[in-house]
Amino acid sequence: MTVLRSTDVWVTSLPRMQNRFPYLHPKLVPSLLHDREAFVAHLAQTHQLTLREAQEEVEDFFYVEGLLREVED
Repeated sequence: MTVLRSTDVWVTSLPRMQNRFPYLHPKLVPSLLHDREAFVAHLAQTHQLTLREAQEEVEDFFYVEGLLREVED
């Protein structure tokens, strides 16, 4: 499952993503965003979270991003 469907969307989301997840490796983001499980696993590993905590963080982040996109459109 793709985390973010459009390259344009993740490019605009990247600064907010790095702010929320400061240990995210920016060079890995493009490949990780095409595989939600890999993205969650990467966040869990780099941010000392359980897989469930990382999953919840991802869901929260992308929920807010979806709201932002709705407001911007």
